[in-house]
Amino acid sequence: MGWKTLDDMDVSGKRVLVRVDINVPVEGGKVTDATRITRIVPTVQDILAKGGTPVLLAHFGRPKGKVNPDMSLGQVLPALRDALGREVTFVEALEDVAAAQGDVVLVENIRFHAGEEANDPEFAKRLAALGDIYCNDAFSAAHRAHASTEGVAQHLPSCAGRLMQAELSALEAALSSPERPVGAVVGGAKVSTKIALLENLVNRLDLLVIGGGMANTFLVAQGAQLGASLCEDDYLDTARDIMAQADKAGCRVLLPVDGLVAREFKAGAEHTVAQLGPDTVLEADQMVLDAGPETVKLVHLAFEGLKTLIWNGPLGAFEIAPFDTATVAAAQHAAALTTQGTLTSVAGGGDTVAALNQAGASEAFTYISTAGGAFLEWMEGKELPGVAALGG
Repeated sequence: MGWKTLDDMDVSGKRVLVRVDINVPVEGGKVTDATRITRIVPTVQDILAKGGTPVLLAHFGRPKGKVNPDMSLGQVLPALRDALGREVTFVEALEDVAAAQGDVVLVENIRFHAGEEANDPEFAKRLAALGDIYCNDAFSAAHRAHASTEGVAQHLPSCAGRLMQAELSALEAALSSPERPVGAVVGGAKVSTKIALLENLVNRLDLLVIGGGMANTFLVAQGAQLGASLCEDDYLDTARDIMAQADKAGCRVLLPVDGLVAREFKAGAEHTVAQLGPDTVLEADQMVLDAGPETVKLVHLAFEGLKTLIWNGPLGAFEIAPFDTATVAAAQHAAALTTQGTLTSVAGGGDTVAALNQAGASEAFTYISTAGGAFLEWMEGKELPGVAALGG
Protein backbone atom coordinates (compact mmCIF):
# COMPACT_ATOMS: atom_id res chain seq x y z
CA MET A 1 0.00 0.00 0.00
CA GLY A 2 1.52 3.30 -1.07
CA TRP A 3 -0.27 5.47 1.47
CA LYS A 4 0.30 6.24 5.13
CA THR A 5 -2.22 6.04 7.96
CA LEU A 6 -2.59 7.81 11.28
CA ASP A 7 -0.44 5.05 12.78
CA ASP A 8 2.51 6.51 10.83
CA MET A 9 2.03 10.03 12.19
CA ASP A 10 3.01 11.76 15.43
CA VAL A 11 0.07 14.12 15.95
CA SER A 12 0.75 15.02 19.59
CA GLY A 13 0.51 18.77 20.10
CA LYS A 14 -0.18 19.31 16.42
CA ARG A 15 -3.06 20.62 14.36
CA VAL A 16 -4.31 18.00 11.94
CA LEU A 17 -6.21 19.22 8.88
CA VAL A 18 -8.80 16.50 8.30
CA ARG A 19 -10.71 16.46 5.01
CA VAL A 20 -14.06 14.84 5.80
CA ASP A 21 -17.31 14.29 3.91
CA ILE A 22 -20.24 15.43 6.01
CA ASN A 23 -22.34 16.47 3.01
CA VAL A 24 -25.46 15.01 4.59
CA PRO A 25 -29.17 15.49 3.79
CA VAL A 26 -30.76 18.37 5.69
CA GLU A 27 -34.45 19.25 5.88
CA GLY A 28 -35.85 22.16 7.85
CA GLY A 29 -32.41 22.91 9.20
CA LYS A 30 -31.97 19.44 10.66
CA VAL A 31 -29.84 16.49 9.51
CA THR A 32 -32.08 13.61 8.39
CA ASP A 33 -29.35 11.00 7.90
CA ALA A 34 -26.15 11.32 9.96
CA THR A 35 -24.40 8.23 8.52
CA ARG A 36 -21.54 10.19 6.97
CA ILE A 37 -21.04 12.11 10.21
CA THR A 38 -20.89 9.01 12.39
CA ARG A 39 -18.37 7.44 10.01
CA ILE A 40 -15.75 10.14 10.67
CA VAL A 41 -15.93 9.74 14.46
CA PRO A 42 -13.15 7.09 14.74
CA THR A 43 -10.66 9.37 12.96
CA VAL A 44 -11.50 12.42 15.07
CA GLN A 45 -11.42 10.43 18.31
CA ASP A 46 -8.10 8.82 17.36
CA ILE A 47 -6.46 12.19 16.73
CA LEU A 48 -7.81 13.52 20.03
CA ALA A 49 -6.62 10.44 21.92
CA LYS A 50 -3.10 10.96 20.52
CA GLY A 51 -3.01 14.59 21.63
CA GLY A 52 -3.77 16.27 18.34
CA THR A 53 -6.34 18.91 17.41
CA PRO A 54 -8.58 17.97 14.46
CA VAL A 55 -9.39 20.88 12.14
CA LEU A 56 -12.17 19.63 9.89
CA LEU A 57 -12.40 20.74 6.25
CA ALA A 58 -15.59 19.80 4.41
CA HIS A 59 -17.98 20.83 1.66
CA PHE A 60 -21.75 21.10 1.63
CA GLY A 61 -23.68 21.25 -1.63
CA ARG A 62 -22.45 23.10 -4.71
CA PRO A 63 -22.04 26.80 -3.89
CA LYS A 64 -19.64 27.23 -6.86
CA GLY A 65 -17.04 29.31 -5.06
CA LYS A 66 -19.45 31.81 -3.51
CA VAL A 67 -20.79 32.23 0.01
CA ASN A 68 -24.32 30.84 0.22
CA PRO A 69 -25.96 30.81 3.68
CA ASP A 70 -28.25 27.96 2.57
CA MET A 71 -25.15 25.78 2.22
CA SER A 72 -23.48 26.66 5.50
CA LEU A 73 -21.95 23.81 7.48
CA GLY A 74 -23.46 25.46 10.54
CA GLN A 75 -26.53 23.34 9.78
CA VAL A 76 -24.66 20.11 10.55
CA LEU A 77 -22.96 21.41 13.69
CA PRO A 78 -25.55 20.04 16.18
CA ALA A 79 -25.41 16.56 14.62
CA LEU A 80 -21.59 16.65 14.59
CA ARG A 81 -21.51 17.62 18.27
CA ASP A 82 -23.94 14.82 19.10
CA ALA A 83 -21.88 12.23 17.20
CA LEU A 84 -18.61 13.28 18.86
CA GLY A 85 -20.13 13.85 22.27
CA ARG A 86 -18.21 17.08 22.72
CA GLU A 87 -18.15 20.77 21.79
CA VAL A 88 -17.04 21.71 18.27
CA THR A 89 -15.75 25.21 17.50
CA PHE A 90 -17.20 26.56 14.25
CA VAL A 91 -15.01 28.99 12.30
CA GLU A 92 -16.45 30.91 9.37
CA ALA A 93 -13.31 32.67 8.08
CA LEU A 94 -10.02 30.93 7.25
CA GLU A 95 -8.00 33.74 8.83
CA ASP A 96 -9.69 32.97 12.17
CA VAL A 97 -8.75 29.28 12.23
CA ALA A 98 -5.29 29.80 13.76
CA ALA A 99 -6.78 31.55 16.79
CA ALA A 100 -9.68 29.11 17.23
CA GLN A 101 -9.87 27.43 20.62
CA GLY A 102 -11.38 24.03 21.41
CA ASP A 103 -10.71 20.32 21.04
CA VAL A 104 -12.29 20.09 17.57
CA VAL A 105 -12.55 22.84 14.96
CA LEU A 106 -14.97 22.83 12.00
CA VAL A 107 -14.20 25.25 9.17
CA GLU A 108 -17.06 26.72 7.13
CA ASN A 109 -17.89 25.17 3.74
CA ILE A 110 -14.59 24.95 1.88
CA ARG A 111 -16.40 25.33 -1.44
CA PHE A 112 -17.31 28.91 -0.54
CA HIS A 113 -13.80 29.62 -1.86
CA ALA A 114 -13.27 29.65 -5.65
CA GLY A 115 -9.76 28.27 -5.14
CA GLU A 116 -11.07 24.99 -3.76
CA GLU A 117 -12.57 23.34 -6.85
CA ALA A 118 -10.00 25.07 -9.08
CA ASN A 119 -7.26 23.43 -6.96
CA ASP A 120 -5.53 26.80 -6.94
CA PRO A 121 -1.91 26.36 -5.73
CA GLU A 122 -1.98 29.55 -3.64
CA PHE A 123 -5.23 28.53 -1.98
CA ALA A 124 -3.76 25.09 -1.24
CA LYS A 125 -0.78 26.78 0.45
CA ARG A 126 -3.18 28.94 2.44
CA LEU A 127 -4.98 25.83 3.67
CA ALA A 128 -1.72 24.06 4.47
CA ALA A 129 -0.68 26.98 6.69
CA LEU A 130 -3.61 26.17 8.98
CA GLY A 131 -2.16 22.84 10.16
CA ASP A 132 0.91 20.68 10.72
CA ILE A 133 -0.35 17.39 9.26
CA TYR A 134 -2.92 16.58 6.57
CA CYS A 135 -5.30 13.64 6.94
CA ASN A 136 -7.77 12.73 4.19
CA ASP A 137 -10.79 10.85 5.52
CA ALA A 138 -13.08 11.63 2.58
CA PHE A 139 -12.73 8.81 0.08
CA SER A 140 -16.05 9.90 -1.42
CA ALA A 141 -14.36 13.14 -2.57
CA ALA A 142 -11.03 11.51 -3.50
CA HIS A 143 -11.87 11.42 -7.23
CA ARG A 144 -11.82 15.23 -7.24
CA ALA A 145 -8.51 17.06 -7.60
CA HIS A 146 -9.48 19.96 -5.34
CA ALA A 147 -7.32 22.05 -3.03
CA SER A 148 -8.57 20.27 0.11
CA THR A 149 -8.35 16.77 -1.38
CA GLU A 150 -5.15 16.95 -3.45
CA GLY A 151 -3.45 20.36 -3.37
CA VAL A 152 -2.88 20.63 0.37
CA ALA A 153 -1.28 17.16 0.46
CA GLN A 154 1.63 18.58 -1.57
CA HIS A 155 2.62 20.83 1.34
CA LEU A 156 2.16 18.76 4.51
CA PRO A 157 3.00 15.28 5.80
CA SER A 158 -0.11 13.36 4.68
CA CYS A 159 -2.02 10.24 5.62
CA ALA A 160 -5.37 8.46 5.29
CA GLY A 161 -7.92 8.69 8.09
CA ARG A 162 -9.59 5.60 9.53
CA LEU A 163 -12.58 5.71 7.16
CA MET A 164 -10.34 6.25 4.12
CA GLN A 165 -8.06 3.46 5.36
CA ALA A 166 -10.98 1.05 5.73
CA GLU A 167 -12.33 1.97 2.30
CA LEU A 168 -9.00 1.56 0.52
CA SER A 169 -8.22 -1.69 2.32
CA ALA A 170 -11.63 -3.13 1.39
CA LEU A 171 -11.34 -2.10 -2.25
CA GLU A 172 -7.78 -3.35 -2.61
CA ALA A 173 -8.85 -6.68 -1.11
CA ALA A 174 -11.78 -6.86 -3.54
CA LEU A 175 -10.10 -5.83 -6.77
CA SER A 176 -6.35 -5.25 -6.55
CA SER A 177 -5.44 -8.50 -4.79
CA PRO A 178 -8.65 -10.49 -4.27
CA GLU A 179 -8.99 -14.04 -3.08
CA ARG A 180 -10.18 -15.90 -6.19
CA PRO A 181 -12.55 -16.81 -7.71
CA VAL A 182 -13.78 -13.22 -7.76
CA GLY A 183 -17.09 -12.07 -9.21
CA ALA A 184 -19.21 -8.96 -9.51
CA VAL A 185 -22.85 -8.01 -9.80
CA VAL A 186 -23.27 -4.99 -12.06
CA GLY A 187 -26.83 -3.82 -12.47
CA GLY A 188 -28.84 -0.69 -13.02
CA ALA A 189 -30.67 0.92 -15.87
CA LYS A 190 -28.06 1.78 -18.48
CA VAL A 191 -24.99 0.24 -20.05
CA SER A 192 -23.90 3.71 -21.19
CA THR A 193 -23.09 4.83 -17.63
CA LYS A 194 -20.98 1.75 -16.86
CA ILE A 195 -18.97 1.04 -20.01
CA ALA A 196 -15.59 1.82 -18.39
CA LEU A 197 -16.55 -0.21 -15.34
CA LEU A 198 -17.52 -3.27 -17.38
CA GLU A 199 -14.48 -3.03 -19.64
CA ASN A 200 -12.18 -2.96 -16.61
CA LEU A 201 -13.96 -5.69 -14.67
CA VAL A 202 -14.13 -8.32 -17.43
CA ASN A 203 -10.32 -8.36 -17.45
CA ARG A 204 -10.13 -8.84 -13.69
CA LEU A 205 -13.04 -11.13 -12.82
CA ASP A 206 -13.88 -14.81 -13.05
CA LEU A 207 -17.64 -14.06 -13.09
CA LEU A 208 -19.76 -11.06 -14.10
CA VAL A 209 -23.47 -11.04 -13.28
CA ILE A 210 -25.30 -8.42 -15.34
CA GLY A 211 -28.74 -7.35 -14.17
CA GLY A 212 -31.32 -4.59 -14.29
CA GLY A 213 -32.26 -2.68 -17.41
CA MET A 214 -28.72 -2.95 -18.75
CA ALA A 215 -29.13 -6.74 -19.02
CA ASN A 216 -31.86 -6.09 -21.60
CA THR A 217 -29.35 -4.34 -23.85
CA PHE A 218 -27.07 -7.40 -23.71
CA LEU A 219 -29.97 -9.74 -24.46
CA VAL A 220 -31.14 -7.64 -27.40
CA ALA A 221 -27.55 -7.57 -28.66
CA GLN A 222 -27.79 -11.37 -28.84
CA GLY A 223 -31.03 -11.25 -30.83
CA ALA A 224 -33.82 -11.05 -28.25
CA GLN A 225 -36.88 -8.89 -28.96
CA LEU A 226 -37.96 -7.48 -25.61
CA GLY A 227 -40.98 -5.35 -26.49
CA ALA A 228 -41.22 -2.18 -24.39
CA SER A 229 -38.33 -3.15 -22.09
CA LEU A 230 -35.71 -0.55 -21.33
CA CYS A 231 -32.93 -1.02 -23.89
CA GLU A 232 -30.17 1.21 -25.26
CA ASP A 233 -30.18 0.42 -28.97
CA ASP A 234 -27.17 2.68 -29.54
CA TYR A 235 -25.06 0.44 -27.31
CA LEU A 236 -25.74 -2.99 -28.82
CA ASP A 237 -22.29 -3.08 -30.44
CA THR A 238 -20.76 -2.02 -27.13
CA ALA A 239 -22.52 -4.89 -25.37
CA ARG A 240 -21.24 -7.34 -27.98
CA ASP A 241 -17.71 -5.95 -27.60
CA ILE A 242 -17.83 -6.38 -23.82
CA MET A 243 -19.04 -9.97 -24.22
CA ALA A 244 -16.16 -10.65 -26.62
CA GLN A 245 -13.65 -9.11 -24.21
CA ALA A 246 -15.03 -11.25 -21.38
CA ASP A 247 -14.76 -14.39 -23.47
CA LYS A 248 -11.16 -13.59 -24.39
CA ALA A 249 -10.27 -12.86 -20.75
CA GLY A 250 -11.94 -16.03 -19.45
CA CYS A 251 -14.61 -14.16 -17.52
CA ARG A 252 -18.00 -15.90 -17.44
CA VAL A 253 -20.90 -13.51 -18.05
CA LEU A 254 -24.19 -14.48 -16.43
CA LEU A 255 -27.25 -12.85 -18.03
CA PRO A 256 -30.87 -13.45 -16.96
CA VAL A 257 -32.36 -16.68 -18.35
CA ASP A 258 -35.85 -15.66 -17.26
CA GLY A 259 -37.58 -12.51 -16.05
CA LEU A 260 -40.71 -11.00 -14.55
CA VAL A 261 -42.63 -9.41 -17.43
CA ALA A 262 -45.42 -6.84 -17.04
CA ARG A 263 -47.36 -4.43 -19.23
CA GLU A 264 -47.19 -1.51 -16.79
CA PHE A 265 -44.54 -0.14 -14.47
CA LYS A 266 -46.20 0.10 -11.08
CA ALA A 267 -46.18 -1.63 -7.72
CA GLY A 268 -48.11 -4.89 -7.73
CA ALA A 269 -48.49 -4.89 -11.52
CA GLU A 270 -49.85 -8.11 -13.00
CA HIS A 271 -46.90 -10.06 -14.37
CA THR A 272 -45.75 -13.38 -15.76
CA VAL A 273 -42.42 -15.21 -15.88
CA ALA A 274 -40.89 -15.39 -19.36
CA GLN A 275 -37.85 -17.31 -20.53
CA LEU A 276 -35.12 -14.98 -21.78
CA GLY A 277 -32.50 -15.65 -24.44
CA PRO A 278 -31.51 -14.83 -28.02
CA ASP A 279 -34.79 -16.27 -29.38
CA THR A 280 -37.13 -14.45 -26.97
CA VAL A 281 -39.90 -12.42 -28.60
CA LEU A 282 -42.10 -10.36 -26.27
CA GLU A 283 -45.23 -8.46 -27.28
CA ALA A 284 -44.85 -4.77 -28.07
CA ASP A 285 -46.22 -3.56 -24.72
CA GLN A 286 -44.42 -6.10 -22.51
CA MET A 287 -41.37 -5.19 -20.46
CA VAL A 288 -38.87 -7.12 -18.36
CA LEU A 289 -38.76 -5.56 -14.88
CA ASP A 290 -36.82 -8.13 -12.85
CA ALA A 291 -34.79 -11.30 -13.13
CA GLY A 292 -36.82 -14.49 -12.74
CA PRO A 293 -36.61 -17.44 -10.32
CA GLU A 294 -34.35 -19.57 -12.54
CA THR A 295 -31.91 -16.70 -12.84
CA VAL A 296 -31.93 -16.27 -9.06
CA LYS A 297 -31.04 -19.96 -8.66
CA LEU A 298 -28.13 -19.56 -11.08
CA VAL A 299 -26.91 -16.45 -9.27
CA HIS A 300 -27.07 -18.24 -5.91
CA LEU A 301 -25.09 -21.16 -7.31
CA ALA A 302 -22.54 -18.79 -8.86
CA PHE A 303 -22.08 -16.95 -5.55
CA GLU A 304 -21.37 -20.25 -3.82
CA GLY A 305 -18.39 -20.76 -6.14
CA LEU A 306 -16.82 -17.38 -5.30
CA LYS A 307 -14.42 -16.22 -2.62
CA THR A 308 -14.83 -12.49 -3.35
CA LEU A 309 -17.89 -10.54 -4.57
CA ILE A 310 -18.19 -6.91 -5.66
CA TRP A 311 -21.72 -5.52 -5.97
CA ASN A 312 -22.81 -2.40 -7.86
CA GLY A 313 -26.43 -1.98 -8.93
CA PRO A 314 -29.73 -3.88 -8.57
CA LEU A 315 -30.95 -6.87 -10.62
CA GLY A 316 -34.34 -5.32 -11.35
CA ALA A 317 -36.66 -2.39 -10.64
CA PHE A 318 -36.11 -2.91 -6.90
CA GLU A 319 -37.95 0.29 -5.94
CA ILE A 320 -41.33 -1.38 -6.50
CA ALA A 321 -42.61 -4.79 -5.43
CA PRO A 322 -42.62 -7.47 -6.68
CA PHE A 323 -39.79 -6.38 -8.99
CA ASP A 324 -37.38 -6.26 -6.06
CA THR A 325 -37.56 -10.04 -5.67
CA ALA A 326 -34.34 -11.02 -7.44
CA THR A 327 -32.24 -8.25 -5.88
CA VAL A 328 -33.47 -9.05 -2.37
CA ALA A 329 -32.99 -12.81 -2.76
CA ALA A 330 -29.48 -12.50 -4.23
CA ALA A 331 -28.42 -9.93 -1.63
CA GLN A 332 -29.65 -12.09 1.22
CA HIS A 333 -27.79 -15.10 -0.18
CA ALA A 334 -24.55 -13.10 -0.50
CA ALA A 335 -25.06 -11.89 3.06
CA ALA A 336 -25.55 -15.45 4.32
CA LEU A 337 -22.38 -16.66 2.59
CA THR A 338 -20.48 -13.71 4.08
CA THR A 339 -21.79 -14.54 7.54
CA GLN A 340 -20.67 -18.15 7.06
CA GLY A 341 -17.17 -16.86 6.34
CA THR A 342 -16.94 -18.29 2.81
CA LEU A 343 -17.34 -14.97 0.94
CA THR A 344 -15.80 -11.51 1.14
CA SER A 345 -18.45 -9.05 -0.08
CA VAL A 346 -17.88 -5.40 -0.98
CA ALA A 347 -20.64 -3.16 -2.29
CA GLY A 348 -21.04 0.47 -3.27
CA GLY A 349 -23.13 3.02 -5.16
CA GLY A 350 -26.28 4.86 -4.13
CA ASP A 351 -28.86 2.45 -5.56
CA THR A 352 -26.80 -0.47 -4.30
CA VAL A 353 -26.76 0.73 -0.71
CA ALA A 354 -30.51 1.38 -0.83
CA ALA A 355 -31.19 -2.06 -2.32
CA LEU A 356 -29.05 -3.89 0.23
CA ASN A 357 -30.68 -1.96 3.06
CA GLN A 358 -34.07 -2.92 1.67
CA ALA A 359 -32.99 -6.56 1.63
CA GLY A 360 -31.76 -6.32 5.22
CA ALA A 361 -28.38 -7.52 3.97
CA SER A 362 -26.14 -4.50 4.58
CA GLU A 363 -24.97 -5.40 8.07
CA ALA A 364 -23.67 -8.78 6.93
CA PHE A 365 -21.65 -7.51 3.96
CA THR A 366 -17.92 -7.26 4.59
CA TYR A 367 -17.84 -3.62 3.51
CA ILE A 368 -20.35 -1.13 2.13
CA SER A 369 -19.00 1.99 0.48
CA THR A 370 -21.09 5.16 0.55
CA ALA A 371 -18.66 6.90 -1.80
CA GLY A 372 -20.69 6.82 -5.02
CA GLY A 373 -18.59 8.36 -7.81
CA ALA A 374 -15.25 7.59 -6.17
CA PHE A 375 -16.25 3.95 -5.70
CA LEU A 376 -17.20 3.68 -9.38
CA GLU A 377 -14.01 5.36 -10.60
CA TRP A 378 -11.90 3.02 -8.45
CA MET A 379 -13.78 0.06 -9.94
CA GLU A 380 -13.11 1.50 -13.40
CA GLY A 381 -9.39 1.32 -12.66
CA LYS A 382 -8.86 5.08 -12.61
CA GLU A 383 -6.30 6.77 -10.38
CA LEU A 384 -8.03 8.91 -7.75
CA PRO A 385 -6.19 12.23 -7.17
CA GLY A 386 -7.02 12.34 -3.46
CA VAL A 387 -5.54 8.85 -2.97
CA ALA A 388 -2.53 9.37 -5.23
CA ALA A 389 -1.63 12.51 -3.25
CA LEU A 390 -1.16 10.37 -0.12
CA GLY A 391 1.35 8.10 -1.85
CA GLY A 392 4.87 7.33 -0.96
